[in-house]
Amino acid sequence: MSNPNPTRDGAFALFKKYNNSESLLKHALSVEAVMRYMARKSGADEEMWGIIGLIHDLDYEMYPEQHCTMTEKILREEGWPEEYIRAVLAHGWGLASDVEPISLLEKTIYAIDELTGLVATSALVRPSKSLLDMEARSVKKKWNDKKFAAGVDRSVIEKGAAMLGVSVDDLIIDCIMGMRTVAGEIGLKGSVLIN
Repeated sequence: MSNPNPTRDGAFALFKKYNNSESLLKHALSVEAVMRYMARKSGADEEMWGIIGLIHDLDYEMYPEQHCTMTEKILREEGWPEEYIRAVLAHGWGLASDVEPISLLEKTIYAIDELTGLVATSALVRPSKSLLDMEARSVKKKWNDKKFAAGVDRSVIEKGAAMLGVSVDDLIIDCIMGMRTVAGEIGLKGSVLIN
């Protein structure tokens, strides 16, 4: 079975087949949104980047101990293109995979995956509970507090930003801007009224 052009609908259905967790879905939608934003910014294939963002943690709920390994197996069985599979594996470099990010796409998903969690958690502790009025400094204030969003590996974010040749601050801004596009879907619209 070959699937040379995965679609967003197909990727979403595949994700739902392996995941029931609302938090994992919100994370997948967050990463998808940021990947789409970054693709637009760099003139890349927005659909491809978004689909990779959506599917990157496909195996995480059912096979946490085999993260990335099972996603590779599933995507190969589904006939997904090598470029998509490699990008998904690259997001887990050094943690769950030995595939080093090389392309701009791979470096981007590696850099922003962990960061979306820190941005989301930072939004939730704001009075508005919203991404729509949050700025990068709100995230940076929490950066050095290792107890805050303790599961977020800041070193991965720093390494990813360095790979992309951008500051962590700029990466945070991009992440916020991308996630704002799905704020309602991921429960981070909060109490901000936008005209």
